Amino acid sequence: MTPGMTSAVTAPSPRRIELPILAGYPSVKVPEPGPARSRDLCTDCGISRSSEPERCGKACQFINPRYDELETRVHGRPRDRTVGDEGFFGPYRRMVRASLVPSRADQGAQWTGITTRIGERLLETGAVDAVLAVAPHPDDRWRPMPVLVTEPEGMAACRGMRMGYAPLLSLLEPAREQGFRRIAVIGIPCQVHALRALEDELGFDRIYVIGTPCSDNTTTENFHEFLALLDDAPETIEYLEFRADYHVELRFTGGEVREIPFLKLPISQLPGDFFPLTCRTCVDYTNALADLTVGYMGGEGAQWLVIRNERGEELVKLLGAELDSSEPGSSGKRHGPVKGFLGNVERAAGGLPLRRTPSWLRPVMAYLMPRVGPKGLEFARARVEMKAVETVLHLRRERPRRMRRMVPAHVWKLVEPYGLTPEPSEIP
Repeated sequence: MTPGMTSAVTAPSPRRIELPILAGYPSVKVPEPGPARSRDLCTDCGISRSSEPERCGKACQFINPRYDELETRVHGRPRDRTVGDEGFFGPYRRMVRASLVPSRADQGAQWTGITTRIGERLLETGAVDAVLAVAPHPDDRWRPMPVLVTEPEGMAACRGMRMGYAPLLSLLEPAREQGFRRIAVIGIPCQVHALRALEDELGFDRIYVIGTPCSDNTTTENFHEFLALLDDAPETIEYLEFRADYHVELRFTGGEVREIPFLKLPISQLPGDFFPLTCRTCVDYTNALADLTVGYMGGEGAQWLVIRNERGEELVKLLGAELDSSEPGSSGKRHGPVKGFLGNVERAAGGLPLRRTPSWLRPVMAYLMPRVGPKGLEFARARVEMKAVETVLHLRRERPRRMRRMVPAHVWKLVEPYGLTPEPSEIP
């Protein structure tokens, strides 16, 4: 089978059903997901809400992770640690630093709008019948709501960042029932792993997968608590982004823009369960099973594209001259920051409070980090190593029996320079 292609499964005849639409966007359909099933270590990707919830057993990255197998199926081979940065970021053909021209940032895009523009182009060219994505819930701009987009203008409803769990894959059955044969999915790693694990049996003729990096999700309710720690009027915050220059950018409804250094964020004031164990033990920050990963970590202020296979090349080609791209840069050293992060996680995993940077030192460190800290690809490598460290320490404490299955060999290679090695019972 050609890498990334679905097998020739005959789909059942679609039964056309009327789907509710998003107000103001006639081409954005909002199917009602089925009831959620209780699952341990679940991010509610949507498979448990489908007509066959038992498929979670073979699809979920927290139950049955299959990275080498699925990377081989999707990209033609598993990651190779001897090739470039594949040990950190997964299989890829090339990486670029890129911006969309003109930028859609003033129209609500999170960065310059590359992801939603690709969705538009797929629909404009007829490459797909529908795009599965998330839009803001009508009652809460921060709550993600899975939607089926069938016309290019509908992608505008999906711009911006959401925080919370979104059963995106619950839309696969409604998409098939509408008669859609070619789809695109814009998803985070846990959704993409489940999609790839089931891809051959879904019955679509073609699936494009645009992945965004993810590591630290939480409930929408928790996120509102975080916003309340950042500003006395959290309801006026309409944009939040963690940037590669060690700042969080906030934009407000009145036009104000504020930048907060990472070191001044109230992370130590968050409850210990603010980030669920799933997100603290996810080993696929860079969404290695996507055809194309669109993120920020290696972008140095622009976006970072990881083109993984031929379909990823097709997706980038759709943008043509609209994409301003260059080689990604890399500078600084990551070992010190990762080592410091390991110490803090060891304390947190042991139930101890995080070490706070002394108040007098915070302005100094906030000044120095953007200037001497890791940047570009070195920043991305640092974040991947931090996530690997976090996975090992938290899983070892809270789900030790899952270590052997949930921590793949390439993750142990990432944490080895920091003194973390597997016990005999933990070796994959």
